Amino acid sequence: MMRKTSYGFVMRSLLLYAGMPLLILILGNYPDRALYKEIISVINILAFCLLTGQIYWSRVNDFAVESLRARNLISLHNIVGYICVGVLFLHPFLLVLPRFFEKGISPGEALFTLLSTFSSKGVVLGIIAWLLMLVIGTTSVFRRKLPLRYKDWRAFHGLLSVLFIIVGTWHAIDLGRHAGVAMSCLFIIFTGGGVVLLLITEYAAGKLKKPELNNESC
Repeated sequence: MMRKTSYGFVMRSLLLYAGMPLLILILGNYPDRALYKEIISVINILAFCLLTGQIYWSRVNDFAVESLRARNLISLHNIVGYICVGVLFLHPFLLVLPRFFEKGISPGEALFTLLSTFSSKGVVLGIIAWLLMLVIGTTSVFRRKLPLRYKDWRAFHGLLSVLFIIVGTWHAIDLGRHAGVAMSCLFIIFTGGGVVLLLITEYAAGKLKKPELNNESC
């Protein structure tokens, strides 16, 4: 029974955080462009949506803990998190990847121009989100080496995650090629729901829940 429940929870989660953005992309009326550019866009969008779902796939979500059990939930949280952070870490480089196949400025010049365009609010937000994500990923990998108690690290991790998804969502809506009304609303729903859930369950009472597994990072 637990296997069926766990499988159902994972499939419903993937259907929501991957299926919904894919459906919007399929139904959206976007100008045609090279297939490899669309593939890069889809990878970025899915990685961002799945990373947003990380708040729901943590022990702040009692339904997720019941459906998947804490240890399995932690494994899902970590696996999805590391994969998505890895993809989004490459996001700036993926944006200039098409320059290898097109005439004009080189990929290096395009990347430098992109990262030095501080007059663009969307670019600045993207750089901030990328740095926040890098800190989140690094502190997760090396959590046991940090001079923080688990409770303090978890609060720090949660706060950084909230900042990341807010700034990242703003960046995606401001600059995203596919960020039409439907996709923007989906981003806002994912982000808003996750932030509210985290604030209510973790911080509203003034203290963190007692962790079930002190040696894990979820």
